[in-house]
Amino acid sequence: MNKLVTLIPLLPLIGFLINGIFRKGLPKTISAVVGSGTILVSFILSVLVFLEVKNGNTQIVTLFDFISVGSLSVPFSFRVDQLSSLFLLVITGVGFLIHLYSTAYMKEENNAHYARYFAYLNLFVFSMLLLVMGNNFVIMFIGWEGVGLCSYLLIGYWFKNIEYGNAAKKAFIMNRIGDLGFLLAIFWM
Repeated sequence: MNKLVTLIPLLPLIGFLINGIFRKGLPKTISAVVGSGTILVSFILSVLVFLEVKNGNTQIVTLFDFISVGSLSVPFSFRVDQLSSLFLLVITGVGFLIHLYSTAYMKEENNAHYARYFAYLNLFVFSMLLLVMGNNFVIMFIGWEGVGLCSYLLIGYWFKNIEYGNAAKKAFIMNRIGDLGFLLAIFWM
């Protein structure tokens, strides 16, 4: 079960890395299969995890110590309970449908731009999964920041269009305001 929980966010991250690193050499079909396939497998794993935790079996998976200074220890860990497993289904299910739609919507792009778009989408899904699965505020905040970054990247995808670039900047500024609220809530607790 721990391996399934770990694979759910890891697969979109792998899809991001493959499409991001090899974008110039990947044909569109490979970019689409890697991007969409990793999300589909994450969805299937999310269904299995949901069935496991639906009766209240909370799963906590600790991968490593993220921060360890003196008596302060912040593990890089995931928590999957009934609520978060429901969100896993929504994120990976809707994310897969968006990937599937994007294969046709982006068909006019050249191979490198096509792969870049799918890399951004995979990073977006990975970040949302971190936000939902994080077992502490540090991991959740990393996911929050990733979602903000991906919003900026996807809104400004056609960066040569000035209007899209300006919209991306507005989204970036709004995310910084949201960051302030998130950080205040963390420190309040």
